[in-house]
Amino acid sequence: MNDLMARLTEMSGFGADLIWGTALVFLRVGAAMALLPAFGEQTVPQRVRLVVTLAFTAVVAPAVLPGMPPAGAGIALPVLIVSVLAEVMAGLLLGIGLRFFVITLQMTGAIIGQATSLSQLFGGAGPEPQPAIGNLLVMAGLALAVMAGLHVRFAALLILSYDLLPAGKIPGAADVARWGLGQVGHAFSLAFSLAAPFTIAALLYNMALGVINRAMPSLMVSFVGAPALTLGGLVLLAVVAPLALGLWVAALQAYLAQPFRISP
Repeated sequence: MNDLMARLTEMSGFGADLIWGTALVFLRVGAAMALLPAFGEQTVPQRVRLVVTLAFTAVVAPAVLPGMPPAGAGIALPVLIVSVLAEVMAGLLLGIGLRFFVITLQMTGAIIGQATSLSQLFGGAGPEPQPAIGNLLVMAGLALAVMAGLHVRFAALLILSYDLLPAGKIPGAADVARWGLGQVGHAFSLAFSLAAPFTIAALLYNMALGVINRAMPSLMVSFVGAPALTLGGLVLLAVVAPLALGLWVAALQAYLAQPFRISP
């Protein structure tokens, strides 16, 4: 009887450690899933996102449970609060880093829309109002990211994140601030780089209109030039968009390879 009780006690301790570790993994995965591109979009139903979160937890947990802190006989309330906050913060950091790439495409679409006079075309459609060009770039970018294996790379990122962000330890504020500023700067620079052909073309076009207006003051250059600007923007979009999305996917893969590298 004593042997049976000892065995049950041992099994009970193992179950507590398993449940505690899995719960911590679920918190990190769930926080990251709230901001994950494609899988965490507002258009995805909440039940689907919950199922995907559980699926990622089932993939990540077996790989990281051996290194998780044990539950022990009991968990003090301060330790519980710190562990929960640490996992949620770690997941949010991972999700925010990936969400910046979606914001980059949105900023690129806004810049292109302003440069080509298409900023108000279907601007209110979707849960996040944005120009039609921005919506096109976001949808195409998300499709390419999933086709490139975003789910596989994200699972690997979650597993490797425990090396730099150990379970139960809150990241340092200075390191997070420096990393966040680097990601924001990288997002803006990438957005301006992707939209550079349109801004340059719009600048040259407006300079040409100014010269024509000076040469022929009686000509209504705005009525003549606006359709030409829109048509030229659409043609340039068809030419530049594949190249821009290729650069965006390459930047996303570089981030997934080194997520906590501070961009210069």
